[in-house]
Amino acid sequence: MKKLLYLLHVIFALLVLLAGCQRGPKIDQPEITTQELSKHIYFLASDSLKGRYPGTPEADVAAAYIRDHFKKDGLTLLGDNGFDYFEVTVNVKAGPNNFLKINGQSLDRTNFTPMSFSASDSATGEVVFAGYGFEISEDSLKWNDYAGLNVKGKWVLVLRGDPEPDDLRSPFAKYSKDRDKAMTAMDKGASGILFVSGPSFDARDELDKLRKNVLPVSIPAFQITRKTADTMLKGPGKKTAQLEHTLMKSRMPASFALPGTHVNGQAEILEEKVRTCNVVAKLEGTDPILKDQYIVIGGHYDHLGMGGPNTGSRRPDTTAIHYGADDNASGTASVIELAEKFAPLRDSIRRSIIFVAFGAEEMGLLGSKHLVNSNIIDLKQVDAMINIDMVGRLKSSGKLEIGGTGTSPISDSLLKATPGANLFKLAMSPEGYGPSDHASFYGKEIPVFFFSTGSHLDYHTPFDTPDKINYEGLKKVDEYIFNLAYELANMNQRLTFRMAGPKEGSGMRRRGFKVTLGIMPDYAGEEKRGLRVDLVIPGRPAALAGMKNGDIITAVNGQKVKNIYDYMYRLVKLHHGETITVEIIRNGEKKVLLVQL
Repeated sequence: MKKLLYLLHVIFALLVLLAGCQRGPKIDQPEITTQELSKHIYFLASDSLKGRYPGTPEADVAAAYIRDHFKKDGLTLLGDNGFDYFEVTVNVKAGPNNFLKINGQSLDRTNFTPMSFSASDSATGEVVFAGYGFEISEDSLKWNDYAGLNVKGKWVLVLRGDPEPDDLRSPFAKYSKDRDKAMTAMDKGASGILFVSGPSFDARDELDKLRKNVLPVSIPAFQITRKTADTMLKGPGKKTAQLEHTLMKSRMPASFALPGTHVNGQAEILEEKVRTCNVVAKLEGTDPILKDQYIVIGGHYDHLGMGGPNTGSRRPDTTAIHYGADDNASGTASVIELAEKFAPLRDSIRRSIIFVAFGAEEMGLLGSKHLVNSNIIDLKQVDAMINIDMVGRLKSSGKLEIGGTGTSPISDSLLKATPGANLFKLAMSPEGYGPSDHASFYGKEIPVFFFSTGSHLDYHTPFDTPDKINYEGLKKVDEYIFNLAYELANMNQRLTFRMAGPKEGSGMRRRGFKVTLGIMPDYAGEEKRGLRVDLVIPGRPAALAGMKNGDIITAVNGQKVKNIYDYMYRLVKLHHGETITVEIIRNGEKKVLLVQL
């Protein structure tokens, strides 16, 4: 009996000693619970946080809330005390220096406005009317408004739209974008471009409002009213409405110079930028070698704020708090709870785990794009990325959507073998690219897992509220993700990356492109020297020509490319079987690639 008591005392003493030696703080409730999930979501999706719009004080409060939980769990805060700062554009406006003069007479601001894609620049010169501003050369469609027209150093006046405005399948549709017409004018040597809406395009002749996140061309671009255009268009049958009618009826170019008409103008577009951040922390593994490899678990915490135009709201005419309980307070709460559950188990994980709450996802994956192009984590050491976005509406069917299952050869089997898989109807999708933050990691050749319980009618409306979350379902999803992450953190071998998309027939092909280079470009426009190539797809024209991930495209067939819009404009003019030149910058060195399409 005494021996037994002595043994019990020894065991108790050892337990106390082990508890005292445990790395990190003691966590009262390390398990994932519906109560804690509910607490996080009701806070993040509360009235006081006003929809967590990037750059607002409310978004900063959300970021601090997440950071404080990471800190409480004893995680190592990365970046600037857990914050990875970057800037986003939240608004654009016409600057005070905008002006437009016709033959020395200044126009009132009610008669003109700079276009969203205008360069902030000035130009002076004569004016040429160039119809719809087309230069089309296809087997079944030819139309050149610039034939026999000298526009170098001049302003070009063009009609908006195309001659078949009511036909959604019109072959003209893909050439009718205002920005593409400005690119054509620029290529022809024009110093500026003026757009006017004929009555078939816009009977009310309203001036467009400026839109943010539209990358500029290299010349000033203005929209003017019909009344203003008609003062320049002289002669019988040469008013805006008549010209539009003639072109729609004849289906033939009718361009002409406007002698004696001189325009002087300056466009100025000011961007309102604000600072926002990702929240990043690390739980270090224990294996002497594998602890320098990482599993990333993340989800975005931003949402649409008060909604309104150009925010992504499905109710753009409604100004109200867009709570974003499912999108994506549910994913943020999951990241917080997973960090808390992993923290006491740090001595049993071999690889390190990076926990991230991304900012500005709703603006175009800006937070994750910033992170993967920063030096906060070594991407070469990232084995896998788990993205959690909209996981709060698990339905009675138990359907759980998992994207990116084709980005590693064993992802499918791994997911099916992970404890908890039998609780769901797994809907697996192999594609690595998608409309959430995992796409940024897939673009860096990292295997990804994208978890979601799917969309719903409350998506991007003020009705995505905390009371509609299935908290029991969310808990089950998070426990399944925990089991997967635990396995990934302790596997002997790294996952092998495998290309899985983007699919043929999606994205650019819907825009009318006859060819593709086979790349995934940088849609966010962070690179200012040209268009950065985030991913080169093996076996496609760009790869066969020697293009590599990270190359910066600066020109196609000698024509400048500054961003994704320029690239798409150049692409639409290319044909299958054609050999083109693509100028790139690689590691600071300029190169020219021959690409056969």
